[in-house]
Amino acid sequence: MSLARRSVLRGAAVGATGVGFAAVGAIPSLAEATPADEARRPFPTHRPFPPLMDDPKGVLALPPGFKYTVVTHAGQTKLKSGQPTPALHDGTAAFDAGKNYTLIQNHEIGGNDPLGVPQIPGTVYDSGVGSAGGCTVISVDKNGKNLGEWVGISGTLTNCAGGPTPWGTWLTCEETESKANGTTRLKDHGYVFEVWGDGKTANPIPLKALGRNAHEAVAIDRDKAHIYLSEDASGPNGLFYRWRAPSGYRLGSKSYKDLANVNFGTLEAMAILGDDGKPIPDVAYLTSAQLLRPFRVAWVKVPDRDAATVSTRKQFTDDQVTRGKKFEGVWGTHDGVYVVNSFAKMGTTDIPADGVPHEGMIWFYNYKAQTIQLVTYFPANPAAMQGATAKYDDFNFDAPDNVTVTPWGSLILAEDGLQSSHVLSSTPGGPTYAIARNQLNDSEFTGPTFSDDGKVLFVNLQTPGITFAITGPWRDYLG
Repeated sequence: MSLARRSVLRGAAVGATGVGFAAVGAIPSLAEATPADEARRPFPTHRPFPPLMDDPKGVLALPPGFKYTVVTHAGQTKLKSGQPTPALHDGTAAFDAGKNYTLIQNHEIGGNDPLGVPQIPGTVYDSGVGSAGGCTVISVDKNGKNLGEWVGISGTLTNCAGGPTPWGTWLTCEETESKANGTTRLKDHGYVFEVWGDGKTANPIPLKALGRNAHEAVAIDRDKAHIYLSEDASGPNGLFYRWRAPSGYRLGSKSYKDLANVNFGTLEAMAILGDDGKPIPDVAYLTSAQLLRPFRVAWVKVPDRDAATVSTRKQFTDDQVTRGKKFEGVWGTHDGVYVVNSFAKMGTTDIPADGVPHEGMIWFYNYKAQTIQLVTYFPANPAAMQGATAKYDDFNFDAPDNVTVTPWGSLILAEDGLQSSHVLSSTPGGPTYAIARNQLNDSEFTGPTFSDDGKVLFVNLQTPGITFAITGPWRDYLG
């Protein structure tokens, strides 16, 4: 994109700063953004969290008044079938189960592993991969006590994130494009699967209608006629997708049978349109100067969603779609869907030569207006560029990954950064606060998810694989 082409951004300053950098930062100027009034929506606010207190056990720093319970620990807690809890915890959802909660949890394991998800009969998609990725289901009481864990799906690969369905199941995403080789992979991979938490139902059937690519996360529209999916990929950068149902069709508890058909409905890729009506080739051309400005969105049909010979993202030229480095977490609300771009570093192939490096972007796609807004922006952070050797601080953040929406409407983000990783509380268009810090190691946080009643925040350390139940006065800060 030439400098002249970048006039679509109304002359936005390349070096503009935005929210997400300082924990007590003020809401920034909207610069020259001139969004249509009907495309705006009010976003929730939240109160500042107090500084984090170090954990005497050296595991999880939390604000005063909060505490954690360990729900599962890879290799230490046990499944009902006797095997140890699998490793590499990732995307997770919490469902109300009467007196208890049910968690459905991904394990991002890419090959046969001693702490992989065991292949339990009836749950297996591809027997060739051995104990690899998949999902476990955990019953938890209201205090975070583990009441039992079992396998929901096995024989899948690199189960990264996903998303809950309106009917109480979990869509798990394979972040891979691996194809069958006749030995360690008897089937193609790179699909979305539906997982049940009742301990009785298992249908390890790929939802081929949603495409085969390096899936990250997914959300279902409130109209039950659209599904939104992110792709964490590079060379070229990944895309944000929408599946559109046939006219008059509504998704439901039996839809996995229809979605198994690769030609069911329509799979489309997102194009964010500039002022000239043409797609902006990469989100890295946008900065905090565009915060809260709604951009019109177009959707372009994917020619071969099963990617028989060419990856879905490679089936488009840069003038057709909008790419993004690390399209990651996705979470749906009544009004729209949030999607994360984790980071884009200068001096790499992650961003175009005249793009802008950043440490993370959070977007909101408005269903009704069919526009997308940049709602949180983490500017390039010299401290983060120092890597894992940089001393942590609880005011500068980088690389948001998973996202969830609290019962009060604000956001919880999991950092996958180069400094100490945090769990963050963020409000669109406003400040971001640290609400937890990993003191144990340099692993990322994954799978933040609130219980429906707002009492418990569940979150994981991916390595070694620990699930925490965090309780405290959440409503005092988020309500």
